[in-house]
Amino acid sequence: MNRKKNKSLQLYIFYCSNSFNIEEFTLAFSVEEGDENKIISLPCSGKADLLYFIKAFETGADGLVLITCAKNECRYLEGNLRSPKRAEVVSSLLEEIGMGRERVAVLLMNGNGVGHVVSRITEFREKLRGILADTRDRQNTEGRVNAV
Repeated sequence: MNRKKNKSLQLYIFYCSNSFNIEEFTLAFSVEEGDENKIISLPCSGKADLLYFIKAFETGADGLVLITCAKNECRYLEGNLRSPKRAEVVSSLLEEIGMGRERVAVLLMNGNGVGHVVSRITEFREKLRGILADTRDRQNTEGRVNAV
C-alpha cells in the first residue's frame, strides 16, 4: 500500500495477561512505519471496562483489538465471556455515532498460538485502512457536493 495516501493507524490492543505471551507477540508483530499501537495488559479480559474502550476512541484510536483466553479456560471463570459483550456494546455505540461497528475485533486465544493472533491483527489493520479510506473518500465527496 502507498503510505503517502493512507493515514497512520492508531490501534489499541487489550490482552489478558494470563493467556497471552506478550514477549512472543512483540517479536512476531511488525508495525508499519507511522502506525502506533498501544498495548494494554489486563489481569483478565473480563476487567476490560466499557470506559477503557470508549476512552481509546476518544483519544484517537482508529481501531481496538481485545485478546481473550480460549473458551472455558478463563482463570476467573467468566471473564472471556463478559468482555466480548462489552466490545459489542462499544461497536453499537460507534455505529450509532456514525463511525461504523467494524472498528472493534475480539480475538480468542486458541491452540494456534500467538502467530495466529498476529495474522488476525494484521488482517484487521488492513480492514481498518479500507474503512478509513472509504470514510475519507466519502467526506471528500460530501465536501465537494456541499461546496457547489
